[in-house]
Order: sequence, then structure tokens, then C-alpha cells
Amino acid sequence: MGIDTRHGFEDDQIVTFQDVKGMTEVNDKQFKIKVTSPFTFTIGDTSKFGEYLGGGTVTEAKLPETVNFESYTQTLANPKILDGDFAKFSMPSNLHLAFQVLSTFEQQNGAQPKPWDEEDATKFFELVQKLNTENREKPFTEELNEKWVKLFAKTCQGDLCPMQAIIGGIAAQEVMKAVTGKFMPVRQYFYFDAIECLPENDFQPKLPEANSRYYSQELVFGADFQKTICESKYFVVGSGAIGCEMLKNFAMMGIGSGQNGAIFVTDMDSIERSNLNRQFLFRSKDVSKMKSKVAAEAIKQMNPSINITAYVEGVLPETEHIYNDKFFENLTGVVNALDNVKARQYIDRRCVYYQKPLVDSGTLGTKASVQVVVPFVTESYSSTQDPPDPSIPMCLLHNFPNLIEHTIQWARDNFAGLFTNPTQQAEEYQRDPQGFIERTAKAASIYDREEIVNNVNRILVDDRPKSFVDCIKWARELFEKQFHNAIGQLLYNFPQDHITEKSERFWSGNKRCPHMLTFDANNATHLDFIVAAANLLAKMYLLEENRNREYIQKEVEQIQVSKFEPKSGVAIFENDEQLKAENDRRNNEKGSGNLDEIAQQLPEHEQIRNIKIQPHEFEKDDDTNFHMDYVAATANLRAENYEIQSADRSKIKRIAGNIIPAIATTTAMVTGLVCLEVYKFLQGHNKIELFKNAFVNLALPLFAFSEPSPPMQNKVNIFLDSLLKDIFYSLISILIKHLLSGIDSKSNRK
Repeated sequence: MGIDTRHGFEDDQIVTFQDVKGMTEVNDKQFKIKVTSPFTFTIGDTSKFGEYLGGGTVTEAKLPETVNFESYTQTLANPKILDGDFAKFSMPSNLHLAFQVLSTFEQQNGAQPKPWDEEDATKFFELVQKLNTENREKPFTEELNEKWVKLFAKTCQGDLCPMQAIIGGIAAQEVMKAVTGKFMPVRQYFYFDAIECLPENDFQPKLPEANSRYYSQELVFGADFQKTICESKYFVVGSGAIGCEMLKNFAMMGIGSGQNGAIFVTDMDSIERSNLNRQFLFRSKDVSKMKSKVAAEAIKQMNPSINITAYVEGVLPETEHIYNDKFFENLTGVVNALDNVKARQYIDRRCVYYQKPLVDSGTLGTKASVQVVVPFVTESYSSTQDPPDPSIPMCLLHNFPNLIEHTIQWARDNFAGLFTNPTQQAEEYQRDPQGFIERTAKAASIYDREEIVNNVNRILVDDRPKSFVDCIKWARELFEKQFHNAIGQLLYNFPQDHITEKSERFWSGNKRCPHMLTFDANNATHLDFIVAAANLLAKMYLLEENRNREYIQKEVEQIQVSKFEPKSGVAIFENDEQLKAENDRRNNEKGSGNLDEIAQQLPEHEQIRNIKIQPHEFEKDDDTNFHMDYVAATANLRAENYEIQSADRSKIKRIAGNIIPAIATTTAMVTGLVCLEVYKFLQGHNKIELFKNAFVNLALPLFAFSEPSPPMQNKVNIFLDSLLKDIFYSLISILIKHLLSGIDSKSNRK
């Protein structure tokens, strides 16, 4: 299987090189490039450099840039405005004037414009008109919109939780930019509006009483619409970072707080320590508890009127007896707070089936997106699909890594292959020997059966330690096997100067030629590996652990390992095509799967049934369990094998733990955008131009809002449709006649 080697660079970008062999003059230097193809670029004249021998990585160089801003006073007259919604191109200029006039109006009248007061709105618009032309050769904007400006005046005393979340998230990110100097700040004004949330037609809302909990929201929408909000029934799928923010917003908006209103939330996950920095409904005391339960309790404290039900079952085909017809038909709408595409697609199908509006959202660091799905108005979530994430070819992962991400993934798989999967298989054999033998016999191939049998024998017999010293010895031999012997065998099959059939150097391009590691007990990473591996093995067999590094170092220095001799005839596959062919061959070797033969290969059950073992379920957030210690040491040792830049523990933890980069600023902003779309659903909007999909990158910054795509229109063959109807009615007629004749015959018998 090939790997895409597109560089992704553009002309005039600055890049740096590392670990280039031969042409060492380019290492750690910056070059401006010219792109010649999606796969190649030039850096200029290299004739005076040494001969390129292989290896090396190239990365974009992030250069600092000084950004200058004009003063606030200067920019009021001539602002630089960042655009976001080109469907309302003139809205920012209208808002720039309106916000200035707001203080002027208050100074002249002693208060801001009264909510939904036409007289005050007219006065306000007149002031905006004056400011638009005052002290100017030409108007500030030629597209002054009276309706927009008056709506600004009528609603300016209101306050909406979703708008707070959006503006607060953006502002907080700008503060972090100022503090850290990372990412580009907004230059220089950004105006955001959600005028589409208001009713499509002119209306005069019923204004609220001053003591209302939702007073500021009712100033915008009116007290009657607040009742609609409170009586709504929403399903929040997921209660992680986005889910927590969504539930908080819903509680403050009043969704589900009416007598007949409800919020339903589900999440299959439990709370981990790494969740606490952005999933703000959770506290340290909540670690290991179910997310949905804790989140529901938290927002109940925020708003005791909320009617919320928490589930821990996922929304899957297997749980349709829980989330059944009655459940979905009773809903007002659904919001997704999920982290995988497959689950999103399933929810989308359910919403399409039950004709329920859906808002899907997601974040990745500073990036965020929102997609609105309205029955019969927009396309569904599943109508378009992003290309799948490219997977790492297996041969590259196992034999030819060139990035730290490859070694981390290998280390994570290595952990499962040593401490999780085989131990689970051994436990199954201890618990139910006959059932285990029968299941093993049904394995796809001889190879699979042999692997299962070998795992059980290894865990229960061959590798079973009697003491912690045995664990240290096992760890030392494992080091030798993985980082010395395996690399030695690879170099035996493919020497450093190996030439392919095409007369090309084998170790070139993406293939980095490795070298064997010689164990050194004084090397911190080497010892980290031994300490972690030995303690993991000890705990797996319920032996007493030992965290004394000096003791372990002293013991491991005394261990002698066998000298490595490479073997001929060992197959190492160069690419995934060869690997697939071999796997296909193995899978075709079915064999008999004889129960007696398998039983004879396994240890006597009476001898091993009382051996105490426990598999390690990978847990990244426990700093005392040696899981991350092992993965980090293994990943960096393999990186050393291949002269790949090592990574710190935090990066390894993020990749190995499949942690999606998430920050609170982006999460707050995206949930605010989602809740604005919920307002529109509750208003009963059905015009596609009133809904907004969004893509935002707070780092650039980029704000892009667009109208959703309409649903696909399928042409129906009228003739065929008519024919099918005729057939249907004919069948119904025959059935009725048959039933009637049956009744007549029964009557005659009586």
C-alpha cells in the first residue's frame, strides 16, 4: 500500500531540515522554497553542498511577525473590519456605526433605547444616519439598512447566553494571543450578529417582568417565545467538552425547564483526569464517574427547574429499544457532541427518519465547525463526507517508521500485544477451557489458532515470573529483542547499502536506515523502559512491584543476554501489498481445527487454573501505573533506532491516548453557534437562507458562515409510480375478497 508524500507547502514558505545525511549544510537552516509539484520543491543552488546520502525531515518554519495597530480613536473613523458572512456584506459597517451611536443615545436620553420601542428606534436610526455622513466627504457606508439598525436599537438591552459564549470564546482567545504571542490577532474589528434568530416577520413581543429568570433573553424574543423554549425537548448526544458547554447553555436559556420540557443526555464514557481542563462541569472528585450523570447533576444545580434525564447507553442499533420510536417522536430536536464520524452518521440517519432537526458540531484545537440539518430544507449530515483519514501502512509502522507518530503508535500497539490481549486470552482459558478451545477452533486460519495458543502458553507457562528479579530479567530480554535483535535482523535482510531490483538505494526516501541499540543501564530512557516493563509484568501476575530505580539498575547490570545471530529465511515485507498477500495465504490455510489437537497444545488446565493474572487496560491519566512510562520509553527508544527526533511525554500521551486537541475558547464559541441555530428551530424557520453552517479557525483568525446546501432532489418516474399504486390497490382488493370469502365459508359452516 502506497503512502501519500505530498508536502503541502506553498511558494515562498520558509522550511527547515533535520537529520539530512551527506548534505549536512542544510540541517537546522532556513530556506525559502519554490514549489515545483505537489511532491517536490526547490531551495535554490545546492551545488556547493555535500552529496546527499539519505534521510532527513523537512518542516515549515514558524517565523515571528510584528503586527502594528492603530489607536482606538483612529480606527473608529476608518476601521479595518474582518469579514465573516458575505451574505450580509454590509452588516459589519452598520454595526460599527450602531455601537458608536449607542453611547451617544444614552448620553442624550439618559438610557439606552427601550426594548421594542418604535419611537426610540427611529431616534436611534436618525443618529446613525447623521454619523454615517458626519465629517466625511462620502458616507461611511452606502448600504445603511434601516431595518437592521432599528432591530439593533430594539434588542440592545437584551442579552443572550449563546452570544456571550461566542464573543467570550473569541475574546478569551485574543487574550491568550496577547499573552503568549502565538497565532495572529484579529485585525482589527470583528462584528458578529445573529439577526436570523428573530422572527421572520415584524412582531411586537410581550415584554417580560423584571423578576424573570430569563429577563434579558425575553427582552429579545418576548415572554411568549420563552415559554416555547422552556417546553422544548432536546437530546444532547455526548457530554464531553462540547456537551458540557451545550448543557450549560441550555440551562441558562431555559430549554427543558417547563412543565412539559425535557433534556436528555447520553454518554458512554467515564470522566478522566485529562478531561478536567476543558469539561468544566467536572471536578477532581468526579474522576471515574459517568460523564452524563455528573453533567446532569451539575446543570440541575445551575437551574433547578431543568427536567433532565441522563443515559449511559450509546445511541446504537443495539440500543434502539431504549431510544425507540416514542423517544424520538417526542423530541423537539437533537444536538450532536460526538467525537467520531460513524456515530454522527447513525444519529443523522435517525433524525432523518423521524424528521427531527439536528445540529452537528466539532472542534480541533482552534478550529471548529457547525452543520445544520433541517428536515426537507437542508441536506443531511451524511450527504457529504470528508475523505477518510489516511491510515499508517502496516509495513511502515512495523519496519520503516520515519515520524515520531509512527513510533508512538507502534509503542501503543506493543503495549496491547504484551500486557492486554494475550492476558485476556489466558484468562478466558482459565475461566472456560472447553469454550475457549471451541472458539479457538473456529478461528479463521491455522496461523490465528497458533498465535492464540502461543499467547496462552507464554502467559501461563513460558513468561510467568516467580519474583520481581524474574520481571527485571524479562524486561532486559525484551529490550534486547525489540531494539537490538529485531533491528539486526532487518539490517541482515536489507543491509545499509542494499540496492533494489530497480538499481535504487533501498534505504532512501521515506525509508530511514536504523541502527541497533546497545543497552546502557546509565541511560535514563533505557532504564525507564526496564523499570516500566518489569513493574507492568509484576502487576500482571499480582507480584509486589518495586519502584526503586537504583535497585533495578543494580540488578539489570548483572543480567547477561544471549548474543544475537541473524537468521536466514526470515521474511520481512517491504510494503503492504506483500504483507496482504502473505496474510491471504495464511488465511487460506484453514486446517482442521481439531479440538483434541488444540487441547494438547495448551497447558493442562488443572495446573494453571489457579494462577492469578490480570490484563492491563491502557489508562493514560494514571501517572502511577507505568502505562505511559512504558509507551513513552518504547516510542523514544524506537525513535532512537531510526534517528527520529524524540518526543516529550505530553505529546506521546496525546497521540497514544488518542486525545483530540481541544481548548475551552473554541468549545465555548462553537456551542454558542449551535444554540443560535436551536433558536431558529424553535422559531419555526423554514427558509434555508436563515440557517448558517460555520467554519472557524481562531488562530488565523478565520470566520466563515454560509447557507447550508439544499437536500438532493430525486426525480420519480410518474408512470412507474402509478403502476406500483395500481398493483398495490389490486393486491388489497384481492386480499379483501379473500377475507370476505373466508367469513362467508365460516358462516355457512355454522
